[in-house]
Amino acid sequence: MATRRIDKETTSEIVRHFGTRADMLVQILQAIVMRYGWVPEETIRQLADEVNLSRADVFGVVTYYHDFRTEPPGNHIVKVCQAEACQAMGSRALTKHARKALGANLHETNDDVTLEPVYCLGNCACAPAVMIDGKTHGRVNPARFDELVGAMKDSR
Repeated sequence: MATRRIDKETTSEIVRHFGTRADMLVQILQAIVMRYGWVPEETIRQLADEVNLSRADVFGVVTYYHDFRTEPPGNHIVKVCQAEACQAMGSRALTKHARKALGANLHETNDDVTLEPVYCLGNCACAPAVMIDGKTHGRVNPARFDELVGAMKDSR
């Protein structure tokens, strides 16, 4: 996902579309992330002003939900499930392998690939699961992970 510069006018248009109500904050943030890929500090300040919340309230929502981020992501996003079923089937070891293979810790970007945790992909029967650029893969071991990431990098 290519990130674009976020401008105040577009943010205000998104807020007006949903209404300047605090109870619409999650929907507003979803629209911003869908459009830009992330929510920078200046947008958090602007949203706080426009929906009449504190910056801490908006920041709390942004940091609570795993699909909202405060740094621009890479063009490829790799998510490794951290939920109990996946943990029972080896996702901790898979996460360790992913960190080493990608050269990035969770919530970091390296070589245009962002590595993120996710807390359920709904693929428990095929644990451990990963999502690469929006596509879910099950029964992923380190060798399969390397294949999937290799195919992703080849598609650049």
